[in-house]
Amino acid sequence: MNAVTSNSSISADGASAQVATSRSVARTHRIAFLIMVAILILAPVMGVYPVFMMKVMCFALFACAFNLMLGYVGLLSFGHAMFLGGAAYVTAHAAKIWGLTPELAILLGTACAAVLGWVVGLLAIRRQGIYFAMITLALAQMIFFFSLQAPFTGGEDGIQAVPRGRLFGLIELTNTTAMYLFVTAIFLIGFLIIHRVVYSPFGQVLQAIRENEPRAISLGYDADKFKHRAFVISAALAGLAGSTKAIVFQLASLTDVHWSMSGEVVLMTILGGMGTIFGPVVGAAVIVTMQNYLAELGAWVTVIQGAIFVICVLLFRRGIMGELGALLKKSL
Repeated sequence: MNAVTSNSSISADGASAQVATSRSVARTHRIAFLIMVAILILAPVMGVYPVFMMKVMCFALFACAFNLMLGYVGLLSFGHAMFLGGAAYVTAHAAKIWGLTPELAILLGTACAAVLGWVVGLLAIRRQGIYFAMITLALAQMIFFFSLQAPFTGGEDGIQAVPRGRLFGLIELTNTTAMYLFVTAIFLIGFLIIHRVVYSPFGQVLQAIRENEPRAISLGYDADKFKHRAFVISAALAGLAGSTKAIVFQLASLTDVHWSMSGEVVLMTILGGMGTIFGPVVGAAVIVTMQNYLAELGAWVTVIQGAIFVICVLLFRRGIMGELGALLKKSL
């Protein structure tokens, strides 16, 4: 009887400790989110160039979308640039040639990225490891050559002078402040969608599949179906980032669909901390900052990025936010 009582008390203590930890993590995330929002709002006031901040937000959303696959499903895609660049081309063409308002053009680009993600997912999701990575890379190269040869993409020149237009037909997005607020809203909505996905029962199943897929299957979950849905969500949010970027910079180019863009988002995610909510945001901010402020060094920027990546892998294997999270857990 005493043994049963003792075991019950141990179980109760363990459950209460887990609840306390969950509440602590939720509180930390709320504080971090409020800090991030404050930085985004105050950055232009503090003299940071708004276009630079908009670029950071676009790539941060792209990295968060990619992290959903790598950090929470455990699948490394070398072709996520096809969703970023493909959506950018669709949005640019819709806004410039068809005359759609920016919100409709962005929605169309996001929808096309989701459809492309659904098709690519059907072909690639049943493979794992290097096979999955190579299939996504091969399909991304097909999209790159299509973008190079298709008549409506502008070839090597891309689609230039994309009009920002009027948001809902009312708000002129040529106004930098209006454009900045619009991009901030898109980024925060995309970020909150990812947060909701990760901390939902769906997200918990994804993490179970990442940790032990055979066990998840034995519990009755259709692993391929869950991975495919996650892939479509990731593709759609990557497309949202590319569509927004096309409106911000009034350009859709081959750079957006090149394989090196897929490599950059891998670097952003690992540098910031894969499998963490805020890691890809920090990683994107670091990489974009280096590209912006070290541009005068030319090709040496790539060398510096490589050196930082090597140092991060050797000393901060969990990435910037991963290491900070580990320190916070120890302190708690």
